[in-house]
Order: sequence, then structure tokens, then C-alpha cells
Amino acid sequence: MRFAIQPTPVAPPPGDSVEPECATNPDLFLHPLLDAPPARSKVTKAVWTEYRDLLRQARDACASCPLFVECLYAAVARVDVAGFVGCTTPRERKQIRSELGVSVVPEDLDAAAGVRGDRRPIDHEAVLAMRAAHPDESLEELASRLECSLSTVKRHLRRARREAAGEVEADRPTPKDPELPTVDDVLDTFDAVVETDRD
Repeated sequence: MRFAIQPTPVAPPPGDSVEPECATNPDLFLHPLLDAPPARSKVTKAVWTEYRDLLRQARDACASCPLFVECLYAAVARVDVAGFVGCTTPRERKQIRSELGVSVVPEDLDAAAGVRGDRRPIDHEAVLAMRAAHPDESLEELASRLECSLSTVKRHLRRARREAAGEVEADRPTPKDPELPTVDDVLDTFDAVVETDRD
């Protein structure tokens, strides 16, 4: 399926101050349960209830945000980001992309920030060993100890969770086509995928 390239949704005019909830309430949007949503069959009822409550709060905040459409579109069609973004979980964005025939390159914040320069790649086992040695430390503290970025630590811990769950590490997708879906296409598919999962 081919799509016509559409302009990126328009941001609010320069004088209009917009503070999205994700910026003013990072504890909600960076909560580990939203960063890596659990499988219902693998967690207790209490954990599942907590996850659904956090998901409802985050969805309500995103849905009322004036930047929602721009955020959702960018997270689906332009860059593969981690965690809860644009009112969607990573699984939901993957499903939306699949239905639209869209493929994007996963985020590489280390390269974008230019932090790889002289630094050696961080060994996967080193990240896991550091987490095991310091289980009560924040991910930011672990990144500091390893002298790497927070996104690197998160990426390795997500990989470990996938491996523990028996999931196979898939090849990284590459863009199929430089053309992108329209904003309406993304919103329609969002409705079909996400809105059916509302409480």
C-alpha cells in the first residue's frame, strides 16, 4: 500500500505555551509498567489492575493534550520510540504500523546525541551484571556507573525481559518506502487498535 506524503501536523503558534502532561508528570509516563507493559497472563491481578489504572491515566492525559496528533503521528510514522507515547503502548504502535504497512527504524538516541564517539559499545552482560549488583538503584544511576546513556540501559533491560519471556530477537526493520501515511490514516488505525481497548 502506498501513501501520499502529508505535511507534519502543525504545532501551536510560537507564543502559545504548551506543557504536555508527559513533561509535567514524568513519573506517570516513565513508570516501568508503561515502559514495558506486562502480559496479563504473567502478572498478578493486583499488578494488572495497577497497569490498567496507569494506562487509563496516561491515555486520558494524552487524549486531552493539544500535541496529541503530532506526537502520535511522529511515534507511528517517523521514529520508533520506547515506552508510552502518543496515547499508545509500543505493542499498539507496532500493530498500527503493521496495519498501515509502515516500517520505521528504531530509536538510536546514543548515535543521535553523538555519545558513541570514543566510547566502546556497552556489553549486554555488563548491563545485566550491574543491575544484579545494584538492584535498588535507578536506571539513571546504573547508566552513570556504566558511563552510558539511559536509553542504552533501557534497551539492554528490555532485551533481557524479551529473552526471559522466550521471545526471539527480530532483525531491526528498515524503512520500506520513503512515503508516509496521512495523519487521517494514522488516526483511523489508532481508533481501530487503541479505542477498542479502552476500559
